[in-house]
Amino acid sequence: MTLTQLEYIVAIDTYRHFVLASEKCFVTQPTLSMQIQKLEEELGVKIFDRTKQPVIPTELGKSIIAQARFVLREAGMIRQIISEKKDTMSGELRIGIIPTLAPYLLPNLFKAIRGKYPNVNLIVKETITEDIIHELKNNRLDCGIVVTPLKDSSIKEDILFYEELFIYVSKKNALHLKKYVLATEIDPNQLWLLEEGHCFRSQILNLCELRKYSNLNFKYETGNIETLKRMVDKSDGVTILPELAVMEFSKTQMKLVKRLRDPSPAREVSLVTHRDHLKTKLIKTLQTEILNIVPKAMHNLNDKKIVEISVDR
Repeated sequence: MTLTQLEYIVAIDTYRHFVLASEKCFVTQPTLSMQIQKLEEELGVKIFDRTKQPVIPTELGKSIIAQARFVLREAGMIRQIISEKKDTMSGELRIGIIPTLAPYLLPNLFKAIRGKYPNVNLIVKETITEDIIHELKNNRLDCGIVVTPLKDSSIKEDILFYEELFIYVSKKNALHLKKYVLATEIDPNQLWLLEEGHCFRSQILNLCELRKYSNLNFKYETGNIETLKRMVDKSDGVTILPELAVMEFSKTQMKLVKRLRDPSPAREVSLVTHRDHLKTKLIKTLQTEILNIVPKAMHNLNDKKIVEISVDR
């Protein structure tokens, strides 16, 4: 049994396809298949059910792969120990980030990392929080940028900043004439929401106390905040936007932005890692660069109030 063989079975489990896994491991498909077959023969078990498409692990294979991930993570500590002692910043950092943060953080973050640390390779996956946590636990990501608290004891949360939540309202909506808006003044049938699975949707439903409604006439749901803004612009509706999403608004757009009554609702954004995470130095550098991007006023909660996140089913 070799670390290379363990890397191959983890790759198959990750990509569920022999050709794709071989490409990701930079070997030929016959080489990868032969090594996995040798490992199965050595262990005397079948790790994968090749009769299924996509290929899936057997029940025993799942346990073997889980242990393989642990072994590879521990083996990686050797390189990490060496890296931590070096003055130069280099290596690969796999980051998960939720869609409601990605457009507003990533451009400046890439620019900063590329300029200061040319030997650091960022691999970013934009997806929902649930998937990020799953990937962290399976060592497919090194860290995530998500909204917290998550209330998961296996996940470490380092708070980055707090985003105030704002109302974005159509000129045709009665709320357009108000300077401040109460959450209870929002007509649920005029509220544009992100699709299910997004923690931001969960927060908005809690903020507007809409969970007690069972027959909301939501006309459209999307996974993109920019789409919500456009839908409001073309209708008489309203949506709720996080602070970073309105920071580059024009003066005309800012006239459509309304604050909610104090204490201002906000969301807590954190850098999250698995309790057994590696790459401490790289992750700490990432944290510093994010804080450099975000205005200092957002580093503290001040008079804002965190809106609860709950599972949206």
